[in-house]
Amino acid sequence: MSDASAAADETLLRDEQRIRRLVERWAVWRDAGDWARFRSLWHPEGVMMATWFQGPFEDFIRVTQEGWARGVNILHFLGGSAIELVGDRAVAQTKMTISQRGPVDGVPCDVVCTGRFYDFVVRHHGQWKLLHRQPIYEKDRIDPLDPSATLKLDAELLATFPEGYRHLAYIQTRIGYKVKLDMPMLKGPVVEELYRRGAAWLAGGELHR
Repeated sequence: MSDASAAADETLLRDEQRIRRLVERWAVWRDAGDWARFRSLWHPEGVMMATWFQGPFEDFIRVTQEGWARGVNILHFLGGSAIELVGDRAVAQTKMTISQRGPVDGVPCDVVCTGRFYDFVVRHHGQWKLLHRQPIYEKDRIDPLDPSATLKLDAELLATFPEGYRHLAYIQTRIGYKVKLDMPMLKGPVVEELYRRGAAWLAGGELHR
């Protein structure tokens, strides 16, 4: 390997590490309510997409704080990541779980959803910043905190929600959120379109929100 190739590989690895650090700090600082440092991760035009919220990151912070004041409890845990880099743009996919605790039809429950964060990341003033986060929801489950408790869900309502985040949507709807019903899941045309958007953006195209 030439010196130039080795230097390029080292630069690529360093950028990947910095993007991974960005993703990890997002989860830690968001779940800790460290809003000043959380803000520092975002591009000024950053947008957050979630089942229960879609919009600018500052609004996401505000509604998250409002939810905390009402007792909403949503936490995140991260797994492995894969990062594609082209110049000052990157797409990072990171395995994650979303864990929400709350009452479901009067029974305290945990809902855990497994999926990926699909992040559009851009170099802004020399630092990697989060421009657009789109979770992919792969599968979920619901469990009463008390294993002996009897939980009877509204089967008709449950069936109206997409399979990949059906139970997450159920608990969020029950506590008053309006859930977006066309989010990307493990398979299907919506996630395929997301992949096309990511590839086109990495190639220098516009990011269509």
